Order: sequence, then C-alpha cells, then structure tokens
Amino acid sequence: MAKARQLPGGGRAVEVAPRRVSGWFERFAESHGGAERTELNPRQVRVLAADGALAEVAVPFGELPPPHGTREGLAVASLVEHLRTSRRIGLVLVRLGAHSVGIARDGAVERSSTDRHLVHGRNKAGGWSQQRFARRREGQAQRSLDSAADAVAKTLLPEADDLDAVVLGGDKKALRALREDSRLTGLLDAAEPRVLDVPEPRRAVLDDAAQRAIAVEIAIYDPGTAKPLDNGR
Repeated sequence: MAKARQLPGGGRAVEVAPRRVSGWFERFAESHGGAERTELNPRQVRVLAADGALAEVAVPFGELPPPHGTREGLAVASLVEHLRTSRRIGLVLVRLGAHSVGIARDGAVERSSTDRHLVHGRNKAGGWSQQRFARRREGQAQRSLDSAADAVAKTLLPEADDLDAVVLGGDKKALRALREDSRLTGLLDAAEPRVLDVPEPRRAVLDDAAQRAIAVEIAIYDPGTAKPLDNGR
C-alpha cells in the first residue's frame, strides 16, 4: 500500500485494502471519541467522529448500492461489501519511456505487457545541436507512446466487455497522449477518476498497482480542519 499523502487545503489520504476497511473505520471511531454519524451517498461516504474529525471516501467502481442517507454511529457495512465485490480490472501504467499494461482479478495480475524505450533527457546546449537533439527526443517519445498505445489495444480492447473497470497510473501527460489514439479514447475515458502515482512501470510495479487498484483511498481531516458535511453534493 502507498504511504499517506497530504491533501491540498489540509488533511491526508491513505490507501486501505478492502479486507481492512471495516477495521480501519472502527479504529478511526475509537481514536476520536466514537462515530457520531455516517452519511451514505451514491458516490461518497463520510463518517463524522464525536470530536469533529472526518473520514471521507469517494466511492470507486460505480455507485454505492442503496439504501442511502444518514445513519447514527458507524455504518459502513454497505461500503465494505461494495469494495469486497470480485472485480476484473484493466491496468494502464505509462511514463515516458516505459509502460506496463495488464488485467488483474481481485488484485492478482492474469496477463500483462511491459516494455521500455530509450528517451533521452533534455539537452541544455543551444543552437542547431539543441534543435537536432530535441527532434530526436520527440521522435523517441512518440515511439514510446505508440508502443504503449499498441500494448493497451492488444491487451485490453479484446477483453473490454469483460472488464469491470479500468485503472490508470503514471504520468498524466502521457495518459492524455494515449487518449488521442482513437482506438483507446472510449476505454480510457471510462477509467476510474483516481490515477495511481507510480514509478517507472515494470512488472513488479504492475503487481503492486493491481493491489492498489482495488484499495480505497480514505481522506482524513482532523478536528478543526474537517470539511462540513454536504450530503455528497
């Protein structure tokens, strides 16, 4: 699992595996004087503690099944059940110069395609030499992205109807470039909103991403910094 990361405007976020979500919320409530109430919305779950701390989840993989609304105390059973549903997920990890694409079921990679391509760093020298270097680098970068797009098309498109979700990771600029490939636009536009922050994609990184893809990110706001509840609007 990834380490906690700081959120803009205060708070922090942690990734929690589906099997640990129930216990995580129980410990959160215990450490903040108990859970005052839980708000269940189709796309968001919020638990407000007695001392004003807030734990918030953007529901992944579609919407949280009903019933929705406010419950007294801690009431995250429906979220836990939703997260523990078996899913087959397409993974697309791309950084300039490397990609790893795969299909994972319940966090275990079933098939994959990983490759690296030479892309030189930027040249600080001036004049014609810099321009030639820039053109060469641009060509290398394009070949790298073309290879990544081909891997996504070959690995995921034939299985698209049998995927429950697609999760992306890596460099957002490179991912935007992949969307320009007409073969992939629909597949990538339907991907989960959360983009995984990953190092240079390798097979080991893909295996880790498969586990992280089914984890849920929980945002925690301490007393005094918690955002007001707004029913998910």
